[in-house]
Amino acid sequence: MTALHEDAPETRDETQNERRAFFRTALGAAAITATGAAALTVSGVAFADTVADSSIVNFALNFEYLLAQFYGLAANGAGLPAAQLTGAGTAGAVTGGRQATFTDPVVAQIASEFATEAAARVAFLRTTAGADVIAQPKIDLDVTATSAFSTAMRAAGLVASGAGFDVYASDSNFLLAAFLLEDVVATAYKGLVTSVSDATNRESLVGLLGATAYHAGTIRTLLYAKGAVSGSTLRANADAISNARDALDGGSSDDDQGISPTTDANGNLVSNISPTAANGQTYTRATTAVLNIVYLNSLSVSLGGFFPAGVNGTTVASGAN
Repeated sequence: MTALHEDAPETRDETQNERRAFFRTALGAAAITATGAAALTVSGVAFADTVADSSIVNFALNFEYLLAQFYGLAANGAGLPAAQLTGAGTAGAVTGGRQATFTDPVVAQIASEFATEAAARVAFLRTTAGADVIAQPKIDLDVTATSAFSTAMRAAGLVASGAGFDVYASDSNFLLAAFLLEDVVATAYKGLVTSVSDATNRESLVGLLGATAYHAGTIRTLLYAKGAVSGSTLRANADAISNARDALDGGSSDDDQGISPTTDANGNLVSNISPTAANGQTYTRATTAVLNIVYLNSLSVSLGGFFPAGVNGTTVASGAN
């Protein structure tokens, strides 16, 4: 892993904007080219999306499959049961994944909690979708040099060319992998909430957003605290992952945020646990931008990255960034 310096506070303009073009180029070179039709029913900015509730529920289910399998394998060495994987679309298996080597009992306990809750959300969304429920798509949780985790971490500068990133090898690697995923899902749900027409379904999406935001905040807090240890590169590594995400999701703004401390209006050094804008609110990602990140591709494609055969449902294409 590249040794990155983390503890000197830097402004977002200095750290994120100047690296954004680099990360876009790096990920573009490593991106998987997709062929075939890209069926997209959710477009533009997420808060303007208008699609059927079942499509929104199934879009969310793709990411809960990903989180549940990742946390289940990392915490317990076992993913979701076969009965929770069936449905419409192209069913796929999980590649890679194993029980993580935890040395910090707090991280191990949190991983177990997240695994239980993610599995419960999968079951809930499957019930909510009913007859329209999608099957689990193919998911890449491997640690080889060409796997999704390794590709993402290499683009962030955390591993060398041709090297793999083993997210199950340590507490720190697990937390960085969780950070990569959780922030993306939280911002996705914020956008989906406003697209749901049924009040009951909207309340359920708010609950999903709340749970995911708690998880993302917990991961950010653990990385920030562990990154305070002398010589640690965790904060800088998380910042680099944030920059890589921002290079993928398009738009002229630089919304994604790392965790390194910043200076407030009074000149005080403050943490950056909550990735909020000036109004104190977290930002929203369009569904297309969410797919750019999980496909690890800034182009308009319908597969790649963590979903080698694409997601299931009606919303499958990323944006052209």
